[in-house]
Order: sequence, then C-alpha cells, then structure tokens
Amino acid sequence: MRNAYFDQLDSIVADLVTMTNEVQHAVAQATIALLTADAEIAEKVITDDAAIDATRERIESESFQLLALQQPVAGDLRMLVAALRMVADLERMGDLSVHVAKVARLRVPQPAVPAEIVPTIERMGHVAEEMVGQVAVIIAKRDVEGAISLVEKDEEMDQLRRSSFRLMLDESWSYGVEPAVDIALLGRYYERIADHAVSLARRVVYLVTGETLSKQDL
Repeated sequence: MRNAYFDQLDSIVADLVTMTNEVQHAVAQATIALLTADAEIAEKVITDDAAIDATRERIESESFQLLALQQPVAGDLRMLVAALRMVADLERMGDLSVHVAKVARLRVPQPAVPAEIVPTIERMGHVAEEMVGQVAVIIAKRDVEGAISLVEKDEEMDQLRRSSFRLMLDESWSYGVEPAVDIALLGRYYERIADHAVSLARRVVYLVTGETLSKQDL
C-alpha cells in the first residue's frame, strides 16, 4: 500500500512537470503567432488550452484523493498543498498565453506589434518561455537554488515592460492608440506569466523547506 501511495505522489509531481511543459509550449507558440500574424497558430494555442485545463483537473483529483484517503503529514502534506496551489498558477499562465494569441488573431493579417517594438516584445516572449521552462526543471528536481535564481529573469521582464512603456510614451510614437493598447496588454500578459513563474518557484521552496518566502526573499 505504501509503495502505491508513493507512486501516486510521484505521479502528481510528474503531472505538474507535464503541465508546466504544456504551458511553456503555449507561451512559445503564442509569441510566434503574435510576431508572425499566424492565425492558425493562434487558434491552436486557444483550443489547446483545454488540455492544460484537463491536466489541472487530473492533478486536483489525484491530490484530493490522497488527502482524503491517506491523510498525509509533514513533507507529503506540503507537497499536496503546494500541488493544489501550483496548478492554479499554471492554469492562469495558460490563460495568459491564450490572451496573447487572441491579440494576434484579432489583428490578422497585420502583425499586432509595430516593427519598432518587435525586439522588446520578442524578448519578453522569450524570457517568459525560459522562465516557465526553468520552473519545470525546478519542480522535477525540487531545486531550491534554481527557484531562488529565477528572480533574475523576473527583473529582466520588469525592465522590458518599462522599456515598452517608454517607447509608447515617446513623442516619436506614430502608430496610434490601438497598437499602444495592444502593447500595454501584451506587456501585462507577459509580466503576469513571469510573476506566476516566481510564485511557482516560491511554492517549490515551501515544498522542500517548509518555509514561505516572499518575492523579495527570492
């Protein structure tokens, strides 16, 4: 019985890694759709979000089942509590990727991002993708040091968003209100993906150490 119990715990961790990889793919594809004005890729990001939602439901079901039947304590209890919170972050990251894809789809056949600001938005997309990928490794290895180092990329994301605002507010901005609104929303979506990645890293630290750290502590 205990072996089956530990196999179930391992399965939940594996599912969390799978869900994180699904989110990373969604982020990457949404960015491609955005920068290439590819309606087909954007639509696939939107429809594939159902798979991310299904993974969340599976993890929640398995976690609640173990909580009810096994009454775990200490580290095992922390793992299940962390898992239930982590899937909420991951699902929201998937939703944010869908928001990016919807901006791309809305502006097809034109790119949603003016040429002048493409390097900034492209970098934001890459940073978000890299952070999600790093989270998958952090979860799989329960890597506390990796979790703490994730804040460096989050700081870069904050700097990129500030840079995008400077470009929009500059007197040389000639693209009008609609693209400015799109860029403001996109910056917010990518920034929130990064924030959720940091939140996930914090939960891994809690899982391993039992300590709750703020974003500043990371």
